[in-house]
Amino acid sequence: MVSMHTSPAELPGRGDAGGMNVSILAVARALAGRGVEVDLLTRASAEPTDRELSDGVTLRTLAAGAPIPIPKSRLVDVADEFGEAVATLVGRHAPRYDLLHAHYWLSGLATLPVAIELGLPFVQSFHTLGAMKNRSLGEGDEPEPEGRLRGEGFLVTQADAIVAGSSAEVAVLIDDLRAPPDRLWVIPPGVDTDLFSPTRARNEHAMREYLGLESERPLLVVAGRIQPLKDQELAIRILAAVHVTHGGAPLLVIAGEASDDAYLGHLERVAMDLGVAGDVRFAGALDRETLADLLAAAALTLVTSRSETFGLVALESAASGTPVVGYRSTGLVDSIADGESGILVDGRDPHEWAAVVSGLLESEVRLARLGVSARGHAEGFTWATAAASLLAVYENLVRR
Repeated sequence: MVSMHTSPAELPGRGDAGGMNVSILAVARALAGRGVEVDLLTRASAEPTDRELSDGVTLRTLAAGAPIPIPKSRLVDVADEFGEAVATLVGRHAPRYDLLHAHYWLSGLATLPVAIELGLPFVQSFHTLGAMKNRSLGEGDEPEPEGRLRGEGFLVTQADAIVAGSSAEVAVLIDDLRAPPDRLWVIPPGVDTDLFSPTRARNEHAMREYLGLESERPLLVVAGRIQPLKDQELAIRILAAVHVTHGGAPLLVIAGEASDDAYLGHLERVAMDLGVAGDVRFAGALDRETLADLLAAAALTLVTSRSETFGLVALESAASGTPVVGYRSTGLVDSIADGESGILVDGRDPHEWAAVVSGLLESEVRLARLGVSARGHAEGFTWATAAASLLAVYENLVRR
């Protein structure tokens, strides 16, 4: 599995790490549990190393470009060099590798030539698509470059199989990129229902103390990198509107690091202008255990993103027994079961969202019932199922 631009072992919510990192590592471990050896290949931002992450899963960082962090927008310049490093590694371990699976378009660009040269089946997962993102740009967001759009269009014509995470992604792949339907497979991600569980609510006091949160106030949570596409500004405006209509005055916890410092500054100014700066907590990127504690303790999770290919945080929140309020767009329609694991909102008017949030906060019975059904919804998504489905794709390609 190739993830050139971000290591699968990186902490989600930091740098370019997010749901894709979680998905790659989780499904790799689930495949290893079924007897498949998995090497995770990524670009080295320091000295190249090999590290066993768990039984059957090895992380290999490969030299390409300077051994320093390189902005994602400039990684295309070292894609050929990274591909050569992958070819060298694959050649050195031949015939150990049966198949290459590229994650994100940069990985595909770098390693498709390797697969062709060595005659290996080639699987492509995009996780996000330029065309999908360009439809939902936030204010100040730069559109995805033409080179990416062309690259993704080329990859769908060359891959032996394309693995999508949601029906919304499939629609874009077929309608915008003209992907061959007979090579498309929809395999939704799973969720770790042991880690993300309502039982972690017992850790609430320690978690609040660790994050410096008041002990009694209900929590609204947004989790993800701080950037215009995730639209944390909408969450702050929702909070301000809720304070007008709901006496409980919840806190808003924004978990994730800023990939755009200017946008972070903008968020702080918006919160100050709306009079809620004291009620917004920027928690930074959290380790998985602390995030699980936070989601279990939250009253509601808000998924305000303008576009999500699937929306793994919505599933993690549901598994924690915490309902989700999200934007009815793209992959969130797959990850949020409207009325079962949360509520989907049609527009982006903060007052409309605030009415939903206040209504749930004011009805403890309804909120509790929704939390129970949310957990049941999440239990239908497992990494074991995702791995079994992916393994069926792999075996079909290897046999051919």
